[in-house]
Amino acid sequence: MTIDAAPSFPSPRRRAGARKRRRLALLAVVGLVLAAATALILNAFSDTLVFFRTPSEIAARAEAPGARLRLGGLVKQGSVRHEGTTTHFVVTDMKSELPVTFTGLLPDLFREGQGVVTEGSVGQDGVFRADSVLAKHDENYMPKDVADRLKAQGEWRPETGGAAPK
Repeated sequence: MTIDAAPSFPSPRRRAGARKRRRLALLAVVGLVLAAATALILNAFSDTLVFFRTPSEIAARAEAPGARLRLGGLVKQGSVRHEGTTTHFVVTDMKSELPVTFTGLLPDLFREGQGVVTEGSVGQDGVFRADSVLAKHDENYMPKDVADRLKAQGEWRPETGGAAPK
């Protein structure tokens, strides 16, 4: 029976390979943690994103009922009707119209023929249920997104501060 007096140590090459595997494993774990954190952050942002649409875009797309979005356009002449604290009106981009219902206090500058941006969702019945309404603040102001969309459609008339009269 012989006893090996020399202890067996791993070779330097084997030790370097083990360090590389540990380093790769650590990098993989860090990468997975970063990917999970990024996914959680993006998911949180997607819950709070609100997309801007005109009545024409809502008519063209089948928006999921209850999906939050911003509706922008002009308050149609003769469409405002008050029932207590609930106001019914129509938002138009001169091509399509969408009925809107809002319960609450309207901004002082809210009126027919003026630019408006409402935030809410479209119901199953096709009526936009707004939970906030923003109105223009002077004769020359219209929300930039609304003005850009009207310009793209050829409906923008700078001399009138808004859409072309019909």
